[in-house]
Amino acid sequence: MRLVTKLELSEFKMKDGDFQLSIRSKHFEQGQAQNVPSPQMVPVHSAPLPTPPAQTDLQVSPAQKSSEVAAPVKGEQAADSAADKGKYIEVKSPIVGTFYRSPSPDKPVYIKVGDTIEIGSVVCIVEAMKLFNEIESEVAGKVVKVMVEDASPVEYDQVLFLVEPIG
Repeated sequence: MRLVTKLELSEFKMKDGDFQLSIRSKHFEQGQAQNVPSPQMVPVHSAPLPTPPAQTDLQVSPAQKSSEVAAPVKGEQAADSAADKGKYIEVKSPIVGTFYRSPSPDKPVYIKVGDTIEIGSVVCIVEAMKLFNEIESEVAGKVVKVMVEDASPVEYDQVLFLVEPIG
């Protein structure tokens, strides 16, 4: 709630399964929402958020960074994204948090490009408020692209993986 006030947001909503959270500030309730500055979007490829000392087992070593992660290239990425969205299914983040490809730095990644996943397969972890949430796939198919770098912040409904459907 302090963050909503500090950023002068008029409204914040979050949904995780059956859990829903909605916060409205006084600006919104008093009909002053149009006078409140809109929050600035932070690019996902910015510097990762610092990991608290108690969570050091989730820090990622440079050796674990994968070349499979998409690198943002403005012209090519826009063309690829338009083509990708038509033939691939998107696996999206159901919550805001920090994206991790493996359960810990010394463990292998859950999935990589070329792997076939089933509905209900764990594909990654998103840490939110020091809770580590396993994200399960809602689709079956072959992973063709990892859209987020390991240990990066992700937003609600952000595309994490592109999957080519089976059949």
